[in-house]
Amino acid sequence: MPARFKLDENLPRDAEALLREPGHDVHTVLDEQMGGNPDPRVFDASQAEDRILVTFDLDFSDIRVYPPASHAGIWVLRPHTQSVENTLDLLKSALLVLATEPTRGRLWIIEPERVRIRE
Repeated sequence: MPARFKLDENLPRDAEALLREPGHDVHTVLDEQMGGNPDPRVFDASQAEDRILVTFDLDFSDIRVYPPASHAGIWVLRPHTQSVENTLDLLKSALLVLATEPTRGRLWIIEPERVRIRE
């Protein structure tokens, strides 16, 4: 089943293509002229559209500010370096997990060796 994603402004364009390839519905903060907006506005926009927010921004991993039960899902990517290759590798790993794990009401911390999921 296709997922709905919103990619934060800090993700490379190749990430959008990677997620679209298997049929996912992907919007980007930049395409929606939301670049530079504060985190709460980006979060609200993703939730208004019922989208999983994908970002490098660690602020979104604060479950006191963004409680998992309040959203469609947040993926925080934690590569060793923010190269395009490392980012795409993390997303590929996350897509494998997505096949068996729900995102709604969950924070995913996606690292090179693992995906940590908080409810």
